[in-house]
Amino acid sequence: MLNCWGHILAELEMPLTDAQCRNAKCPAQRARARYADSHGLYLEVLPGGGKYWRLKYRFGGKEKRFGLGVYPTVSLARARQESEKSRALLAEGLDPSAARQAAKAASAAFAASSFEAVARAWHAQWKAARTDHHAEYVLRRLEADVFPQIGARPITEVTAPMLVRVAKLIEARGALDIAKRALQTCGQIFRYAVAHGFIVRNPGSDIKPADVLTSRTKTNYARLDAKELPELLRRMAVYDGSPYTRLALQMIALTFVRTSELIEAPWEEFDLGAAEWRIPAKRMKMRTPHVVPLSTQAIDALQCLHELRSLSPLVFPGERDHERPMSNNTILKALERMGYKGRMTGHGFRGVASTMLHEQGFDHALIELQLAHQERNQVSAAYNWATYLPERRKMMQWWADHLDGLRKGPMGLTRSSITLPQAATRLKG
Repeated sequence: MLNCWGHILAELEMPLTDAQCRNAKCPAQRARARYADSHGLYLEVLPGGGKYWRLKYRFGGKEKRFGLGVYPTVSLARARQESEKSRALLAEGLDPSAARQAAKAASAAFAASSFEAVARAWHAQWKAARTDHHAEYVLRRLEADVFPQIGARPITEVTAPMLVRVAKLIEARGALDIAKRALQTCGQIFRYAVAHGFIVRNPGSDIKPADVLTSRTKTNYARLDAKELPELLRRMAVYDGSPYTRLALQMIALTFVRTSELIEAPWEEFDLGAAEWRIPAKRMKMRTPHVVPLSTQAIDALQCLHELRSLSPLVFPGERDHERPMSNNTILKALERMGYKGRMTGHGFRGVASTMLHEQGFDHALIELQLAHQERNQVSAAYNWATYLPERRKMMQWWADHLDGLRKGPMGLTRSSITLPQAATRLKG
């Protein structure tokens, strides 16, 4: 017959069996019955039949108890495992009850964490590997499109249909690409939440943009055909807007860098004596440093800019606030004023340069390197700088001369400005 006690004698250890746990009952007229296992673990049975695991221990000179769950949901074996964990905490001088309460509080805090709070935590970690410009853009899109809809909700309550609604609202105003990126960004946030214990499953994994958003043919940045370039170059040369804008147009045509890389450039990145522009990794999309060989025409444009220079450290300071760069839309609006709305963008010069340089026989790898399309590790980046820079320098000077020839027209084309690059100057393999 199974015995029970009104209290447990700590020094008396009679380990329980699972059968004893199943058969344990509280005798009539008793408020509870306690069945001892070992090391302070016991099963407490109430008159109604409820069975609860308890652990008795001493901490700070006082006897304390706390629950380990309900039998049979928590089995005898599981209760012993939890008891062992508590004994380990005691051995480290920690109160198991306080530790459990702290864990529950943390769990409750996680469950109550809003989507916005978790998203901002994700962004703080994610942005370290991105340019400041790109990181700020992603946060602005979250603040404008996502947080107003689901930001205040506990992240544990956000569902796939809610994400679909966010995307559809963005799509409804005609911003399909932004809607797609919103879904992708939310997916990244939920993966972060899973990894850090906020949620156990990513609701974004159930959704692909193609499942809920209208599909459309992918289009590249607007750009002119090569035959239209001479007229654009002539219009750029006589553009009657700000001299900063006119020279920005000239520099982006000569260097075909990304618009943000140009307008955010500080003077300290330029070495006119070495005819080089070295852009640090933090400002590059691929997060690797990039060198732009400067043609004589680019140096001349920079010298003109230096004559205009205010106290700003930026080559292209903003019109009103010289401590901030020129607006990202300045070049685009200038092209629109010249009659190229929807036909050409600042980014379009990259595509035009790539097409024409390929047609003229320059090596594909050399062009891609100058476009900074390739992700490079430190070793390969150093190799490219040391070995390919002379080849790129020749290519960039050829490109500047070619643009001069196109701008001046047939009478302005010289033999040197249209000669194809020699085989000796091309990359091998």
